[in-house]
Amino acid sequence: MTIDCRRRRGPTPWLALVTALLFSLGLTAPASQAAAPLTVAQAVAGQDGSTQTVRGYVVGQPTATNTVVTSNYPNDYALAIADSAGTTNTASMLYVQIPSAFRAQWGLKSNPGLKGRQIDVTGKLTAYFSHPGMTGTTAFATVGSPSDPPPGGTSPWDSTYYAPAMGKSGAALKASLHDIIDDQTKLTYDQVWTALKDTDQDPANTNNIRTLYSGLSLPKSTNGGGVDDWNREHVWAKSHGDFGTATGPGTDVHHLRPEDVTVNSARGNKDFDTGGGTVSQCGGCLTDIDSFEPRDAVKGDVARMILYMAVRYEGGDGWPDLEPNDAVGNGSAPFMGRLSVLLAWNAADPVDTFEMRRNDRIHSTWQGNRNPFIDHPEWAASIWG
Repeated sequence: MTIDCRRRRGPTPWLALVTALLFSLGLTAPASQAAAPLTVAQAVAGQDGSTQTVRGYVVGQPTATNTVVTSNYPNDYALAIADSAGTTNTASMLYVQIPSAFRAQWGLKSNPGLKGRQIDVTGKLTAYFSHPGMTGTTAFATVGSPSDPPPGGTSPWDSTYYAPAMGKSGAALKASLHDIIDDQTKLTYDQVWTALKDTDQDPANTNNIRTLYSGLSLPKSTNGGGVDDWNREHVWAKSHGDFGTATGPGTDVHHLRPEDVTVNSARGNKDFDTGGGTVSQCGGCLTDIDSFEPRDAVKGDVARMILYMAVRYEGGDGWPDLEPNDAVGNGSAPFMGRLSVLLAWNAADPVDTFEMRRNDRIHSTWQGNRNPFIDHPEWAASIWG
C-alpha cells in the first residue's frame, strides 16, 4: 500500500465530511456564517417571540405606546432604540425592557448620558407597552468602546446646552464654552461631602463611593480626616492660584473627587506628569518630587477635569485665571501642568460610563453645569492642540 504523504491544502476529506454532516444536523455552522445583530427595523417587523440580538441607538425612554421621553426620565425600566440617533417617530423604535439587574447601568434616569449611544441588546422580540419591543432582556453591550461618542462627534446636548459653541474652534470655542459653563450653582465646602456621595457612588455597591486615584470602594460613611478615611481631593490643587476651599473653584465638584487620605497626601499639590516611584495604597500610581501620575484607568478623567477648570475660571468671579501649561513645579501660580501629557491622557483614556454619569449628576442635581470635555473630548485638541 502506498501512503500519500504530500501536504494537502484545506481540511482533510474526512474532516470536511464530518463538518458538513454536523452542519446539516444544525449542530454547528461555519464561523463566517455567524449571525449579525438585527437592525431595529428588522426587529420591529419580526415580532415572533424569538431571542435575538438587536443593534440600535438609544433615543429615549418609552412611557406609553406612542410616547418616548428624551429628558427628565422617570425611572430606569426601559429604553427606546432606533436605527438612527436622531429618530423621533415612535413607529421606527423598538421598546426594550430593562430587568432589575441591568437598571443601575443601563437605565436612563441613572445614566442619561447613554442617550445617543449605539448598543446591542439581546432578548425576546415581543410587544412592550403594546408596541414592538423586546422583553426578557438578557444582555446589553455598547458597540465599540463604551465611551465612543455618537457618530459625527455629537452629544445629546449640542442643540441645547452647547448650541452657542457649535461650529467654533480654538480661542472662540474656549470663550463660548466659558460663557456656557460659568452659569452654575455654587456649593459650600460642607455640601461637597453630600454631593460626592452621589456623584462618585460605586455602581457595584450603592453604600460606597469609588476613590479616584486608588480606585478603592469605601463606605460613604467613612468620610473624614482619619488615616483610613476618604476626603475631598482637589484635582486642580487649591494652592495653584491660592483659592483654598472658599465657595468657588475650591468647591467646584467637577474637579473635587473622593480619595483615600493617605493617597491624597501623597499627591499633595503636585502637577501631573509621567514617572516616579510607586505610591503606597495606589496601584499603578507614580510620584516624584514635583509630579504625580495616576493609574491608567483615570488619566483621561484627570485631564478633562483640569481642562474644565481652565475654561470655567478665566479671571472673573473674583477668582484667578486658571490655565494649563507645559511645566511642573508651578507652586502657587494659577497654572497646572504638564499640558502635553494631559492632552495625551485625554486622547488615550476615553470617557467611560462612570464619568458620563458623574457629569450628568452634577448637571442635573448639584451645579447645573457640565464638563464639556466629557461630552466632547475632541474640543481639548481644538483649543490647546
